[in-house]
Amino acid sequence: MRDAGLVPDWPAPPHVHAMVTTRRMPGNSQPPYDAFNLGLRSGEGESVVRANRDLLVRAFALPAGPRWLHQVHGNRSLRLTEEIIEGEPEADAAFTSQRGIVLAVLTADCMPILICSDDGAEIAAIHGGWRGLAAGVVESCISRLLTPRARLLAWLGPAIGLASYEVGEEVRAAFVETDAGAAAAFVPTRRGHWHCDLYTLARRQLSALGVAHIFGGGFDTFSDEHFYSYRRDGARSGRFASLIWRE
Repeated sequence: MRDAGLVPDWPAPPHVHAMVTTRRMPGNSQPPYDAFNLGLRSGEGESVVRANRDLLVRAFALPAGPRWLHQVHGNRSLRLTEEIIEGEPEADAAFTSQRGIVLAVLTADCMPILICSDDGAEIAAIHGGWRGLAAGVVESCISRLLTPRARLLAWLGPAIGLASYEVGEEVRAAFVETDAGAAAAFVPTRRGHWHCDLYTLARRQLSALGVAHIFGGGFDTFSDEHFYSYRRDGARSGRFASLIWRE
């Protein structure tokens, strides 16, 4: 892990680029957000967050500003083109086949999922919290891609880990009621509570859709202070970004 950011370890084509920011990248945010908060809805001043977003574009020579979404833990996926959309559209996944469009999802314990075709013709970025996964955000996005699913690559980015993520019975029920095998992603703790493995849930859903090439995982945003964590830091947690674009 480097404070300059995280580059996914996956066999994406050379013209597909991806990166994940960290909270420790040099930026304008002050405690408790220090130093590189990118979330407009995190409680930090808008001018500070926008300054960090501008710095992100310059520091990493992005081909354009990221196309930020208003994420609501739903299942809407949005095709992005060169047409400029006013503001931040409400969606939890985005995909494109056009070059120079930087897809972005913001997280602080939820799972960022990056997708590309093996030839780099299509890319996607998914915001995968438990509510979105249960609502079908992965299927919503994958089903709209033109690439045969056997030719898709998926990378599971930094999210809260199994040992740090205790949930109630309603979370387990949201998955097990429609997929009995999802019980493997839950480990009982105290009465009515479970440790939840988001990575196992995402892998099950991707595999069921025919996506066989799945990489990443093994992170824990709660225990790794390179990343923001809502569960660890509460309402004053910032957000880090996972980005993907075609050169």
